[in-house]
Amino acid sequence: MGIFDWKHWVVILVVVVLVFGTKKLKGLGTDVGESIKGFRKAMNDDDKGAEADSAPAPAPAATPLNQPTTIDVQAHKVEQPAHKE
Repeated sequence: MGIFDWKHWVVILVVVVLVFGTKKLKGLGTDVGESIKGFRKAMNDDDKGAEADSAPAPAPAATPLNQPTTIDVQAHKVEQPAHKE
């Protein structure tokens, strides 16, 4: 028997209802349900995003001359000799 006896669960349920009240328990149930729905939606959105990321990207179009372009370079510090005065 032990903790899995149905009589124990009924007593625990009655105590919880007396302590928290039915309005708070209903609100808690609604909040938990909305949280689960939001989590599922986020997981589905992540799955769709991962599928979209794995698709090949289209080739970039030629940039017009008036648009800025990015140049990828690496800067090096140049040591200059000290001036003797």
